[in-house]
Amino acid sequence: MTATQTRLPVLDETGRSALFTAARTVNNFADTPVSDEELRSIWELARWSPSAANSQPLRVLFVRTEEGKARLLPHLAEGNRTKSAQAPVVAVLAHDVDFHEHMPRVFPMAGESLRDGLAQDESARVGMSSYSAALQTGVFLLAVRSVGLAAGPMNGFDHAGLDAEFFAGTNWRSQLVVNIGHPGADPYFDRLPRLELDEVIAWA
Repeated sequence: MTATQTRLPVLDETGRSALFTAARTVNNFADTPVSDEELRSIWELARWSPSAANSQPLRVLFVRTEEGKARLLPHLAEGNRTKSAQAPVVAVLAHDVDFHEHMPRVFPMAGESLRDGLAQDESARVGMSSYSAALQTGVFLLAVRSVGLAAGPMNGFDHAGLDAEFFAGTNWRSQLVVNIGHPGADPYFDRLPRLELDEVIAWA
């Protein structure tokens, strides 16, 4: 008996362009609103990201209100505040260091033993949640692009201050801030060069 080969679907050039080759980080945004449905659509795609043992530690806070922005902006680097103030939505991506509580449900084949072992080792939980949330974060950015929105990811912020402001009393820890919306006027810097293939790829 021969094994059946399964060929995965291939993105066409439009899809590749939207997600990769033509996609750009946006530095200013139009005032076009972003709907709840669009934000839910982003998550419905991002939730399928890989993560260690299907642990899914990524958490998302969507900041849209004037009150929320007023709390957020002081914790951002000064050069990032105008961009986030202008963006219709700012997503604060975080990782849940107590993700292990869900392991019996999300990894049923060995979830109870993983939960019990991780419960005794906070350092291992923090490392695993941060790493897996980083994987999920990359997929989150692609999900934003795939629904026709632009993303502006930023790490220039006071993590401790932001966590105290929004996540006090929780097990969430901030990972990345992402401005989301439609591009405004002159939204892009000049395209910067990429390293060439022979500089970054090795063969074995």
